[in-house]
Amino acid sequence: MDKKTFQIAIDGPVAAGKGTTAKLVAQRLGFLYVDTGAMYRALTLYTQRVGIYLDDEKKVIELLSRDKPKVELRVPEGEEKDGRLCTVLLNGEDVSWKIRTEEVSKGVSVITQYGGVRDMITPIARSIAESQSVVMEGRDITSVVLPEADLKIYMEADAMERARRRHRELLMRGEDISLETVYTDLVERDERDSNREIAPLKKVSDAWILDTTGLTIDGVAELIVARVNKITKNG
Repeated sequence: MDKKTFQIAIDGPVAAGKGTTAKLVAQRLGFLYVDTGAMYRALTLYTQRVGIYLDDEKKVIELLSRDKPKVELRVPEGEEKDGRLCTVLLNGEDVSWKIRTEEVSKGVSVITQYGGVRDMITPIARSIAESQSVVMEGRDITSVVLPEADLKIYMEADAMERARRRHRELLMRGEDISLETVYTDLVERDERDSNREIAPLKKVSDAWILDTTGLTIDGVAELIVARVNKITKNG
């Protein structure tokens, strides 16, 4: 890695605060924020729209390999500054909020189990991180995508607190869903993500374990920025 660049890799379970924190840290440090999860969500949305059964790995891979849907990420501009962490384009269409529905959330935990899908995303994410300083968050970032990152962070929080965060987010977007349902789905997703064969959710030995339970996003961001400043000062 070019020593003029700095890689921050953030991993952890759903709704641990990875996205909002990573975006804030990137802004404060002047780094690029990269949400790899959004890339997988976009491919999930594409597959669902076509009508392919997500549990059919062969057909999912065949579809994505054949159609090669184009996924792009960019910093929100103008009217796009509506609370989103980044603007996500799927074949030129702004799907930034369409990929955040509960339906897509359930589907993405299935599609990310497929090695063929991960093989499409990983090289793209790595190439971005090689050219500039980044704060990259998503599943398996610390273990697979950026195993040599300068700072690896595993963010976690109490399951019920994570469910409340996710529930508030869904209600704000107009989805009618109970906290109990969100909690059940979250726990089931944790189980699937931790036990899947391809790139399971795990804590790498050299990651900084950061429990965000009871902490504000701003407080967590301050801790990370301070850690980065310490590393660069001593490096």
